[in-house]
Amino acid sequence: MRPSWDSYFMEIAEVVSKRSTCLRRQVGAVIVKDKHIVATGYNGAPSGLLHCEEVGCLREKLGVPSGERHELCRGLHAEQNAIIQAAALGSSIKDSTIYVTTQPCALCAKMIINAGIKRIVFKGEYPDEFAVNLLKEAKITFEKYDEN
Repeated sequence: MRPSWDSYFMEIAEVVSKRSTCLRRQVGAVIVKDKHIVATGYNGAPSGLLHCEEVGCLREKLGVPSGERHELCRGLHAEQNAIIQAAALGSSIKDSTIYVTTQPCALCAKMIINAGIKRIVFKGEYPDEFAVNLLKEAKITFEKYDEN
């Protein structure tokens, strides 16, 4: 059976997440415009820096709960990496959709808002009610992926 567009792009986001080097959560993101992939991203350290799998996780070492103290993580989130990739390649993502394997945090929500992304489809939950409130205020379509 042929997958829907949402299923197709979410499956690609799942494959992208396999490149993640985060020890706590593997996340993938795919930015799509007019049914074409513009950029992808996964969570991991900035280019050229050692990955968490090589040096360990500071957040884990300090016992920082999920959804808190993002500044203590050496990695970028999947959404951030996808937005940066689009910018580096000179690709407009205004009015696009982002497919993410985990609900965006507040930092990513703010970047998504300013990047002009109009729709978010996410799979897994993330404990960040502030992000949800920001996205609602910005009137961005925010949908939990339904595998059926």
